[in-house]
This record gives sequence, structure tokens and C-alpha cells, in this order.
Amino acid sequence: MATTTGTAVNGLPTSGFTPPGLNGHSGHAYATSSKDANHERVQLINDEKQFTTELTSQIRRWGLQDAGFDYNVVAVFGSQSTGKSTLLNRLFGTNFDVMDESRRQQTTKGIWMCRGKEMNVMVMDVEGTDGRERGEDQDFERKSALFSMASSEVLLVNMWEHQVGLYNGANMGLLKTVFEVNLGIFGKKSAGPSQRTLLLFVIRDHTGHTPLANLQATLTVDIQRIWDSIAKPSDLHDAQLSDYFDLDFATLPHKLLVPEKFEAEVLNLRGRFVDKARSDFVFKPAYHKRIPADGVAFYMEGIWEQVQSNKDLDLPTQQELLAQFRCDEIAGAALAEFNEQARPQRKPVEGGRVVSGLGGMMRAWRSGALTRYDRDASRYHQGVYNRKREELVSVIDSTLTPLFHGQLKNLAKQSLVTFKKELLDSLKGDGYDFAEIVGTARKGCEQRFLEGAKEALVEGTDWSYDEDLTLLSEEVQLVADQCRKDETKKMVNVIERNFKRHISEPVEVALSKAAPSMWDDILKTFKSILTKAESSYLSKARSFNCTEEENATALANIRRRTWIVLRSKIDEQTSDTAFLTRLRSHFEEQFRYDETGVPRVWRPDDDIDGAFKKAKEQTLELIPRYSKIKPLDAANEYTIDSTSSESLATGEDDFDFASTLIIFSDIKAIDLSNRFRRDADAYYVEAKRSTVSSVAQIPLWMYGVLVVLGWNEAMAVLFNPLYFVTLLMALATAYIVWQLNLSGPLLQVSRTVATEVQRQATHKLREHFSEPALAQPVRNTTRTSQERRSKREDSDARYDVKVEPSEDTLH
Repeated sequence: MATTTGTAVNGLPTSGFTPPGLNGHSGHAYATSSKDANHERVQLINDEKQFTTELTSQIRRWGLQDAGFDYNVVAVFGSQSTGKSTLLNRLFGTNFDVMDESRRQQTTKGIWMCRGKEMNVMVMDVEGTDGRERGEDQDFERKSALFSMASSEVLLVNMWEHQVGLYNGANMGLLKTVFEVNLGIFGKKSAGPSQRTLLLFVIRDHTGHTPLANLQATLTVDIQRIWDSIAKPSDLHDAQLSDYFDLDFATLPHKLLVPEKFEAEVLNLRGRFVDKARSDFVFKPAYHKRIPADGVAFYMEGIWEQVQSNKDLDLPTQQELLAQFRCDEIAGAALAEFNEQARPQRKPVEGGRVVSGLGGMMRAWRSGALTRYDRDASRYHQGVYNRKREELVSVIDSTLTPLFHGQLKNLAKQSLVTFKKELLDSLKGDGYDFAEIVGTARKGCEQRFLEGAKEALVEGTDWSYDEDLTLLSEEVQLVADQCRKDETKKMVNVIERNFKRHISEPVEVALSKAAPSMWDDILKTFKSILTKAESSYLSKARSFNCTEEENATALANIRRRTWIVLRSKIDEQTSDTAFLTRLRSHFEEQFRYDETGVPRVWRPDDDIDGAFKKAKEQTLELIPRYSKIKPLDAANEYTIDSTSSESLATGEDDFDFASTLIIFSDIKAIDLSNRFRRDADAYYVEAKRSTVSSVAQIPLWMYGVLVVLGWNEAMAVLFNPLYFVTLLMALATAYIVWQLNLSGPLLQVSRTVATEVQRQATHKLREHFSEPALAQPVRNTTRTSQERRSKREDSDARYDVKVEPSEDTLH
């Protein structure tokens, strides 16, 4: 386990570490760049893949010979020139050589080891991967990576932020091989929770734009995908990544751009290696290999021998590597040209447009890309060429598939819109055959879709438009069904209007006559008109291809609606006002007219009471006749079963036919009888008054007496010009007033003037006869005047008359 012996604050050293000189490795078994033997470094494995024989003695010089299990081993892994040695020097105080920035060449060759400053930690600096010095020889990269992973407790994976998400840049291919071989060689030995290795990803030059959580999620998914894809031994088929490795992550800012933040984060990261109290302390017991310090050299040498002898780490042939590189390059160029051609057509298709000739364009793009790839890549390794060609075809088809399906979707939508328009336009005329119109429009719709879909197909793909055609046919059927329902509803409405027009006059005539067979006549007429309406519907419904169930539902709807129309007309004719008028008319006919239809002039000796009683009884007999629709002949009865399936299908579950037969309820009939009796009584009183007025007439001889006595006065008026003109003016004025209906306003004005004259006269008389108040003191003059004014106002108010406008004035 790691220990610290120097002065520190919160487990961290009080100062940073100065990197050693930049001189290259000398090639000796070990170098002494520091006088302190504790900081000597040793080349554990040289660039010739030879394991050193000096590790045991070097561990002794480091003072770790007797450390037992109180030590730790950490290694670094990553691409060349990514600052691995600098990171180790900053974290552990080692003195590994670092790269000369002006030369950008390989610094670490092979694998070097050094003890951490003031720490019981053996630090391995591993040669970087993907270096130009080794070129295509990646054998040492795989073996050194596997060795460092198998022998260390913590493996620092050093990488740049921009390498996250890359496959080769992040060394994912190398990790896949190392995982696979590590599981095959050391899986049984290291299986179990006590033999895991921590992979600590240190992400360099982190700008902060992408949160660590997102970078962590990306790397975790990539590592897990690699683990799932490796070939596992049969007895470890269900082995999980967490059984052998733990993943952890840390970030460091840019060393040159923000050196202060870089050093601060390095100190923070160092704390995870030295401060055991921290929750994120990396050297956990589960990662320790449980090898005593004095046996580490033999343990590592044995691991290196196993790594060296393993054939699974052999690289593929140079021909395959070249083929992979060139085929990827050629496929990338062909794919770039293909994407450039396809890009302009994506927006129209996504916007819902049907692109004319899209199938021909897609075939040309695909054929051109494959032709270019075949021309340039077919001369390379055939296995790699065919594999990369399949990948290219898969990528091209995955790009074209959305265009194909989008084109089909737009075609279906356009075809459906055209189908609706053609159908509605054809239904505007008269005398059309609905089934023929729908069939023609549907055939044209599907034909247009098939032509466009076949044009969009690309040979060599598994594309199909059958599902889209099925969906289109279903949508077309839904539109046709809805249109048929609308036309049926429209036809039913027309039938209802025609029925209303034909039923109105017969109902009015029958109800006005009020004959005992009134309801028989009305129901006979109703059935006759309804039969014609049903025949009209059935004759038109044949062209709609309606099912028997639909016809039954429509006929039930017609019967219900026509009955409602009939009942509405009956309600209109039997409203309170109309029915009372009809009763009064019937009573007048019986009471005021004799059997021959001649108006009666009542005389004192006429039997007014008998005629009144007879007419009233005959009229009251009409109320029960109107109260309920009940024909005399049972054959004329009509009924609608409200519980039948046809009636329920119309959606009017609350339609109660029995209740529609009741015109007047009992209470309503009593109310109408009472109101009619009051009107009849008025007619009776009027008849009685007419007999009294005829008895009280002036005798004829009286007129003769008036003529004899007033003859001289009449002659004086007629022969006196002044009187005669005055009489003519009075008669003319009276005529004008009578013609203009001004008698009421004149009378009202006269009353108002008379009232005002009376009030003014009374006021003047009271002032004249009131005693003068000469004896009152002067100081009371004001009060006396006020009292006199008050009394006068009381007097005026007493005699004041409020004038109300008469009806004639308002008119």
C-alpha cells in the first residue's frame, strides 16, 4: 500500500515536482539521473523485448525489498507524445524523460519503472502506441499493453479529450485485443473480486465544454461494447467486465494554456493516490495482486514470458493491413461523393414533397459509389475488399432507405388527397353512381401510387412498398366509407325536407276540420308519404353498395326523423294560442251561426242559454280528441320500436315513441278547458248585452218630435252665413281630428289646460283674499315670506294634478 513520509498538507506534497532533464535513455539496464537511489529508474523491458535482470536489485535499492504487501504498482498506457511521462512525473515525483516539444519524437522506448517520491509505489512508463518510429510493427504495442494491464493494480489510460469517441485514436482496437488475450491467459487466475484491475482514464486538455459525465458515458459504452464483442473461452462465456476491471475517470486542463489549473488538478489527482481517507482513493485492496515485494521481479518476468509466447497477439499480414487502409480510404471517398449527391434531396422529401425521378437518382448515386469503389479497391486483398464493400453498401442503403420510405409516405399522402378531390368533384352533380365513382377514383389512386413506388425502388435492396400500399388502401376505404356516410346523411336530409313539405298541408287541413276521423286521415297520409320516402332511399342506396345492416339503420333513422317532423307539425298546430283560437272559432261557428251558416241576431225571446250550452259542450269534446294520437281504425295505427337494433343504431337511445303520442297531458287539457270557458263566457255576456241594448232603443216617434221642435234653430243656422261657415269649419275640424286619430291627444290637452287654469285661478284667489301681514316686525319679514311660500307650495301641491299620457297620445 502507498505511504507518504514527507511533509504534506491534506495528504498532498507542499510543492510540485521539477521534471528531469530531457536527455534520451542511454540503453543501459538502469540510469541514475538522481543521486538518490530511491529515484533511480530501470528499463524493465527494452526495445528488443528483453526483460531486465536487474529488477530484484533495483527493488532492494528502492528500499522496498522488505515492504511485503505494503506497496502498489501503477502503469500508464496511451498514444505516443501525449504527455504520459510528464503526467507520471507530476503525480508521483518520478524522473522519467519527457519529450522535446521542438522535435516531437519518441522519448520512451520499451517499459521503464521508477519508485514514486515518498511513496511505496512502483511506476511503469510504457512506450506509447501508434508511433512513427515503429510504423506498422504493432507487436510490441500489444504485448506491452497486455503486460502492464496484467501486472499493475492501476492502469492509467492517458488520452486527449478529442480522442474520446474515436476507435483508433482512443486505442479501442488495441484494448479489444488486450482484453481478449488477457481473459484467455489470466482469466482463471485473476477471476474474482480480489483480482480486479482499475482502468483510470485521464482525459487531457479538457476544455469543459463537454461535461465529464458525458465523456465518461461515451467511454463506458465503448469499453462495454468492446468487452461484449471479444471472443471468450467457453468456461468464461458469461464473464462480465466488472469481474475483472473497474472504470474510473479524471480530467486535466491544458498544460500550456492554463498551467495554473493544470498543476492544481494534478495535485488533486495525486491526492487520490496518497490520501487513504479520500473516498476515491485508487489503491484499494481489491486491486492488489497479493505478491510480496521481494517476488515482484519473478512475477513480472513470468507474465512477460507468457505474453511473449502467446500467438494471439500476432499482427495481421501487411497485405491485409494495406487493404484495410486503402479500402477504408476509397470507401470514404466514394461515400463522401454519394452523400454530397444525396444531401440536396433530403430536405424536399422530409418536407413532404414527392421528388420526381427520385428512384433513378438513387440508383445512379448508388451505382456510381460502388463503381468507384470497385474500380479502385478490387485489386487489394479480396477478403478485405469484399468485407469493406458490404460495409459500404450497408451505409449507402441506410442513407437511401429514409429517402425511399419518405417518398412512399409523400406518394401515399398525395394520392389520398387527389382521391378525395376527385371523389368530391364527381359527387357534385346529379344522377351519379356512387359505387362507380368510388371504384374509378380508387383505381386511379392506387395506380398513381404504384407507379411512383416502383420508380423509387433500387435494385439490390430488400425494399418493399407492400405495407405502404396496404395502408393506403385502408385509408382510401376509410375516406370512401366516410363519404358514403355523408352522402347517405345528405340524402336522408333531402328526404326529410321533402316529407316535411308534403305532410304540412294535409296535417293543417285535418287538424282544422277536427273530424272524428282526424287522426286516421293524418296517419294514412303519413304512411303513404313515408312509403314513398323509403322507396326513394332504397333506389338511391343501391349505388352506394350499402350493406343490409346499413340500410336497416338508415330506414330506421328515416322513420324516426319523419315521425319527429310530423309531431313537430302537430305541435305547431296545437300550440296554446293556435289551439285556443281553433276552439274559439269552433265555438263561434256553433254559437253565432245557425245551421245554414247565417249569423244570428239575438232577440229577447231567443234561447241563448241553450245555444251557449250546446256550443260549449261540442267544443269541449274536441280537447280529448286532440289530446292523443289515436285513430278510430286499428289498421291505421303506427308504431316505432324504440328498443330495436335499428333504432338503437341511430344513436337516439332516449327516443320514446309512446310519449310522442300524447299531445296534451291531463293537466294541460284541464288548463285549456278553463281558459276556453272564460272566452266562451265572454261571448255569452256579449250576447246578453246585445239583447238588452235592443230593448233599450229610443222610440221612432221621438225623432219626429226632435225635428219639429228644433226646426227654427236649424233653419237659423243654415240661412245665417256666419253660423253656417262656423258650422262647416267645426265639421271640417272634427273630420280632420277623426281621420288623424287626434281625439285622444286633444282631450288630454284640454284636460291639462283646464287643470292648469283651475290651479292658477285658485292660487290667485288665495293670494287676493289672504290678510296682509302689516303688523309683523321687520325682522320677521323673511320668515313670514318663507312661511307664505311654504303654504303656497303646499296649496299648489294639493291641487296639482299629474297628467298621464293617454293611449291615443302615445300613438
